[in-house]
Amino acid sequence: MKLSRIAKIGAIGAVAALALTACASNESGGTATTDPSAPAGLSGELAGSGASSQEVAVQAWTAGFQGANPDVTINYDPAGSGAGRESFQAGAVQFAGSDRAFKLDEIEAGPWDACADGSGIIELPTYISPIAVIFNIDGVDELNLDAATIAGLFAGTITSWDDPAIAALNPDATLPALAVTPVHRTDDSGTTENFTDYLFQAAPTVWTSEPDGVWPLSTGEGAQGTSGVVSAVSGGNGTVGYADASRAAEEGLSTAAVQVGEEFVTYSPEAAAAVVDESPFEDGRSEGDLAIALDRTTEVAGVYPIVLVSYMIACEEYTDPATASLVKGFLTYIASPEGQQAAADAAGNAPISESLTEQVNAAIDLIVTQ
Repeated sequence: MKLSRIAKIGAIGAVAALALTACASNESGGTATTDPSAPAGLSGELAGSGASSQEVAVQAWTAGFQGANPDVTINYDPAGSGAGRESFQAGAVQFAGSDRAFKLDEIEAGPWDACADGSGIIELPTYISPIAVIFNIDGVDELNLDAATIAGLFAGTITSWDDPAIAALNPDATLPALAVTPVHRTDDSGTTENFTDYLFQAAPTVWTSEPDGVWPLSTGEGAQGTSGVVSAVSGGNGTVGYADASRAAEEGLSTAAVQVGEEFVTYSPEAAAAVVDESPFEDGRSEGDLAIALDRTTEVAGVYPIVLVSYMIACEEYTDPATASLVKGFLTYIASPEGQQAAADAAGNAPISESLTEQVNAAIDLIVTQ
């Protein structure tokens, strides 16, 4: 990774927390999953909320951590990135998952009710995953698309699948005269913000809306959460959407290869990780705030540019030292090679690189436990 700095490191309503197996079971027989690399000897309960994209990864992390700490219960509500950030700010949860980092003005404004007075926050890029452009067209299983064409499909300027722009990129495909139905998220979503950031960076003459977690257009069909988008695309004909690639693979949906330079790149964890390694950290961040400024316009071979980096967000200092120890232990396991591999095996995401792991661990060390 091109590091811009060295060693960078009541509520909104009761959170309907999804308990992620207080006693985790493996596929083979229901016994507890124990990862010897996980910090051990801890007890208590943690609540988190946020990105649905990393729900399966959080389940894997929870299983490994609770296997080594049977007296710990971790609850995670995959309510979406926006809801997770709001819950964390309101003090309803002790950590959040988000498909984007807090913006600098949001950090300045606060509040940080989850944290001790005067505490800063840490934001850890621990989940990297491609966002797939998913489609469902009878008789068409593969498509090559460039940024301008993807933007046109979602902006409503390309309205039929036999449009000349699509045909030029797919000369061997038999494209039907079928209406395009773009599907977008209706909730405040980090996946949406990452996807619109790609459109805005890579096709600014077609996609003129600033990146945002809330879909900016009234056209197309809306659906709640990743599951809703996947269901709407799979249930229609002529539909196109965007979703965390692991969910696209689970449902067997057709996905587009995206043009990067002179080649068309299909999504993969490795290609997603490559764009992160080609991108710097954002300027103006505090020591433990590892927000990455993704370069969606790179033409480096083998890079897949439609990617989300999902963050674990926590306090540098909590009012309760026991909570601090639990959060620190859980995050330490998440960032470990074993924790990253457990998530990759379960969710198909890309483990973070060795250099980024060092940065994340340095940020975790900022958490005050005494």
